[in-house]
Amino acid sequence: MNFFDTADVYSKGDAEVVLGKALHGRREKAIISTKGTFRMGEGPNDQGSSRYHLIRACEDSLRRLGTDYIDVYFMHGFDKHTPIEETLGALNTLVVSGKVRYIGCSNFAAWQLMKALSVAERHHWEPYVVYQGYYSLIGRDYEQELMPLIRDQRLGLMAWSPLGWGRLTGKIRRDRPMGEGRMKSGGAVGAPPVTDDLLYAVVDVLSEIAGEMEKTVSQVALNWLLGNDTVTNVVIGARDERQLLENLDAVGWRLSAEQARRLDSVSAQPVIYPHWVGER
Repeated sequence: MNFFDTADVYSKGDAEVVLGKALHGRREKAIISTKGTFRMGEGPNDQGSSRYHLIRACEDSLRRLGTDYIDVYFMHGFDKHTPIEETLGALNTLVVSGKVRYIGCSNFAAWQLMKALSVAERHHWEPYVVYQGYYSLIGRDYEQELMPLIRDQRLGLMAWSPLGWGRLTGKIRRDRPMGEGRMKSGGAVGAPPVTDDLLYAVVDVLSEIAGEMEKTVSQVALNWLLGNDTVTNVVIGARDERQLLENLDAVGWRLSAEQARRLDSVSAQPVIYPHWVGER
């Protein structure tokens, strides 16, 4: 494990400070991504993807991380109030200056990402090379618009919340009290929506396969994601060392084709228009 993802808004900058201290003296062995765009203060220019805010936000992140460059700098969300040309021009300046190596975006709609790629190509600027988005067995919306675009334009996906906001850890089961953890302690606030029927059905199959493979529910859920050819990596968050080591053991093995089909089937979601019309 050598890739560490954070953002300026995580604990209002403290997460970057902690990461920077943890990597002190071994920065060259790590890949760091962080993000800008979301509000970091009370002023009118303390948010967004304007040139003013991005350059200052990047400088602040560099200072907190204790480094002179960021490997991957993400736009945390789409800023509808700032021209795409201004945002990409500022990001290109950061890359040319050596302060940022690569750029990515997170939580963009497919049309927003494609427009940004087109603008970058037209101006010969650095393009987004990676997308960070929500993708899990109980949240497969990504597959309908974003995945075909990412595959066609040769980007990579960093999947955030690959365990469905902590719902695919095995602690939430059908007809069983919820175990201690993030969800029970109020962590469902802001979570991606999912029906109980879908959640329980997916966890049932995950549990069956976990028993067959002598793995945990979490490991099977993560491994299923890593089997998708557009997934570059998954953003895991562990409460302690035990959870971290468990999640890391989701690599180095593969689900069988039959097991993957079972998970595909139980987690399938309705196809949105115009995709149900079909291709000709």
